[in-house]
Amino acid sequence: MEFENILYEIKDAVAKITINRPPYNVLDIKTMREINQALEDVKERQRDLKLLIITHAGDKAFSTGVDVRDHTPDKMDEMIEVFHRIFRIMMKLDLPTLAVVNGFALGGGCEIAVFCDMVIASEKSQFGQPEIKVGVYPSMVVAWLPRLIGWKKAFEIILTGDPIDAKEAERIGLINLAVPEERLTEEVDKFVSRLTDKSPVVLKWAKRAVLVGLDVDFERALQGSEIIYKQALMSTHDANEGLKAFMEKRKPVWKGH
Repeated sequence: MEFENILYEIKDAVAKITINRPPYNVLDIKTMREINQALEDVKERQRDLKLLIITHAGDKAFSTGVDVRDHTPDKMDEMIEVFHRIFRIMMKLDLPTLAVVNGFALGGGCEIAVFCDMVIASEKSQFGQPEIKVGVYPSMVVAWLPRLIGWKKAFEIILTGDPIDAKEAERIGLINLAVPEERLTEEVDKFVSRLTDKSPVVLKWAKRAVLVGLDVDFERALQGSEIIYKQALMSTHDANEGLKAFMEKRKPVWKGH
């Protein structure tokens, strides 16, 4: 299985997907399709796997998000379908998932990272959802983040668009561990060993039990977010103005409609 924008490998019962568009690993539609293809393969093979790791090439960013050029009305439906498919496949995975972050995890990049069951990041990393600043909202994370860290912090992250550093992300439960950059590989290896020495079938049933216990109808929440995004948000002047201003490298002129 060959890819252009990601790396995908399976070694010692651990699958690894690496977003490979450095330095900022921007997620265009092609890249997201490749991620989905790799995730589908993981899903088919998961009986023989113990863990999925999602990480990135380079040391600047896990990903700074979905390409703004793919947010425009002519590409919006395709972009949302392909982007949300990542989470729909991941939600059906029984094996544990771990994101490894060394740099910026913003927008769609942040969404992929924090949707993983666990996250380890270097202390220099930053997490954020800046979509509100260009006139849209993070369509997946509105369905997930409040359940992950609570309503108060979720509203702050989504409505301000301001990033937080890795230590703050660890403090509020957005990630599991923030470590010095020079120790990141060592700490990831130690963390992985704490999982891979367990029974894979027990890990999978334990994960499924946790999700059932959360009583989260993620699919319904995500569908609701999609409807609002496509039918309400993207029909406004300000949403289209924010995206256009970003691509034109100027300050948006909001009109309030």
